[in-house]
Amino acid sequence: MKKIVALEELALFGLSIFVFSQLNYAWWLFPALLLVPDLSMLGYLINNKAGAISYNFFHHKALGIVVYLVGLYLNEQIFLLAGVILFAHSCFDRVFGYGLKHYDGFHHTHLGYIGKEK
Repeated sequence: MKKIVALEELALFGLSIFVFSQLNYAWWLFPALLLVPDLSMLGYLINNKAGAISYNFFHHKALGIVVYLVGLYLNEQIFLLAGVILFAHSCFDRVFGYGLKHYDGFHHTHLGYIGKEK
């Protein structure tokens, strides 16, 4: 099942690359911005719950979709870019098994445990 999920997420990541190609931005911006949503992990400096909340907010694919739709509605390229990057990053993470986090720690995700299990 994990391989099927990874393939699905890889296809969605490919879709995000296609959508990015329709925007008026240089190609180098895509890889340059792809890891920016990981700044949300800074919430773990407070505690596991704050970390999980901030991580999950910025790694939920619906956020990327909503931001992108706001960009379409407002006809603002920066929102389109932000939406694509948020969506692409979430898909990219899930290809490697990094899912949304539970409150008990970074390694417990909705896709199972990452790293060494306890």
